[in-house]
Amino acid sequence: MSASHPPLLFALSESRPLGLAIGHAAGLELAPLEERPFEEGEFKLRPLTSVRNRKVFVVQSLAGDADAPVAQRLVRLLFLLFGLRDAGAAQLTLLVPYLAFARKDSRTQARDPVSSRYMAQLLEATGMSRVVALDVHNQAAFENAFRIPTDHLSAIPMFVEHFSKQDFTARVAVASPDVGGVKRAQRFRELLERRLGREIELAFIEKRRARGLVSSGRVVGDIANRHVIVLDDLCATGATLLRAAATLREGGAEAVHVAFTHAPLPRSLAALESAAAISQIVLTDSVGLPSHGAPASARGRIHVLPVAPLFGEALLRMIQGAALAPLFETWPPADAD
Repeated sequence: MSASHPPLLFALSESRPLGLAIGHAAGLELAPLEERPFEEGEFKLRPLTSVRNRKVFVVQSLAGDADAPVAQRLVRLLFLLFGLRDAGAAQLTLLVPYLAFARKDSRTQARDPVSSRYMAQLLEATGMSRVVALDVHNQAAFENAFRIPTDHLSAIPMFVEHFSKQDFTARVAVASPDVGGVKRAQRFRELLERRLGREIELAFIEKRRARGLVSSGRVVGDIANRHVIVLDDLCATGATLLRAAATLREGGAEAVHVAFTHAPLPRSLAALESAAAISQIVLTDSVGLPSHGAPASARGRIHVLPVAPLFGEALLRMIQGAALAPLFETWPPADAD
């Protein structure tokens, strides 16, 4: 890519604050984009600069809200990608901090949809070259769904950086709220153990399901008299993390800290904020900043880690042709200037 054809970064209005922050981290300004709504709900999206033979990056977080539901965000993203391809973009890379429909990645009963594969097919139909996502529910399913290159970023090194600075007075354990998240929790435990230079226990909580109702079972692992960090990829309603915190405290945990990447529903965070069993809440702003209406008891317990520096660093490395692997080990990456 010659100096006369620098890469372009676009962000739809729903994700413009995040796009601006990612651009700032990468040293790029957002390219101008016309977004024209029509009264009947249709719209027009048009890049206001030439994209012909350019590397183009698009930012869109696919978590809906009252103003822009998930389906609307997805359709607008698809139309923008199609338009950029038709306008001659040489490469199209999607930076998607939160990828919707990624949780339904397999059939669990007859005639079940495999929504993650349908999402991949829709995005691939635009002629997109590459997709970069953050902490999808099932990394293997995400990678297998796409036939184009994928990169799976993780907030785990950011969480390690945050918790490594905590002055824990007791021993530490890492817990998964269910069996399915053990691999994720194990990776976090390994990196945190390496950073702290001391042994950290790994635990998980059994889930019990009866007549459609889910309840937490016993804790597998030694968590008594420990600060327990519960790690999850997503807080949808808050119910799973609330059950986990209560179960761990009943099992003798000295304190429970919860860390998760995505909080697509503001009410899920509100539920955690009011829970006395939880000492600290750590999340990212992958879907935007959470509401600031935390009760007084929760203030000071909530820590929001920005994802823009992570995506900005990934963007720079893709432009330069450098490896993304260092981003998976430490944050900031060990080889960063």
